[in-house]
Amino acid sequence: MGSKHHLAELQLAIMHVLWERGEATVAEVREALTPRRPLAYTTIATMLSKLEAQGKVAHRSDGRISVYRSTVKREHVSRSMVADLAERLFSGDVTEMVCHLLDKSDVSRAELARLKKLIRQKEEELRDAD
Repeated sequence: MGSKHHLAELQLAIMHVLWERGEATVAEVREALTPRRPLAYTTIATMLSKLEAQGKVAHRSDGRISVYRSTVKREHVSRSMVADLAERLFSGDVTEMVCHLLDKSDVSRAELARLKKLIRQKEEELRDAD
């Protein structure tokens, strides 16, 4: 799977802004987050600096302004965080995790059809690997 990506709630919210926009300044990230969470400019700047120190974002200078972009793909972060969640809450038991999600969520017929399709695809992948 590669490196592990563990992001706190605010870090993840910032990453979502960068993934959606491609790149953004501290002010743009703050503006995007303000409707849900009004935060100080310095808080966003500090979090972006920490994410950069972790290698999850990088910046370029546009005059005196830093423009940030993600250096990790959304899919890699999602995969890593879900795998960590499965391990910590369900001792790595994927079946138990899926059962829990199905029992505790309102799942539409369309979502169930998509899940069945994904299971069939995974079965084919495993068959082909044998």
